[in-house]
Amino acid sequence: QVQLVESGGGLAQPGGSLRLSCAASGLILSDYTIEWYRQAPGTQREWVTTLSKSGDTNYADSVKGRFTVSRDNVRNTVYLQMNSLKPEDTAVYHCGARRPGYDYWGQGTQVTVSS
Repeated sequence: QVQLVESGGGLAQPGGSLRLSCAASGLILSDYTIEWYRQAPGTQREWVTTLSKSGDTNYADSVKGRFTVSRDNVRNTVYLQMNSLKPEDTAVYHCGARRPGYDYWGQGTQVTVSS
C-alpha cells in the first residue's frame, strides 16, 4: 500500500525555520517527480516546489531563496527546509509523488508562522 506521510509542521516565528519531511512507503521516491503544494484557508492550492527524478529543482517565486527541497534515498524521504519564514507561508503543506499514470499525495502538515 502506497503512503506518503508529511511531518515537521508546527508553529514558527517570523524569520524562523522549519523542516518538513515526506516519508514514503510502498514506492521509491527517486522513481517519481516530487512536488510540494500548500493551501491556506480560503485560498487555492499553491505550487511550492518540484524535485525531478534527476535532482533538478524549481521553486515558486514566493519561496525562492528561502526554501530548499532535497531527497534522502536511503530513508526514502523528501525534505522541505523552510528558512526566513513569513506569516504568508502559513498553510497546510502537502507532498506528492508523480509519474505517468501514478499520482500519490499525503494528508498534509500544518505550518503556522506567527509571533
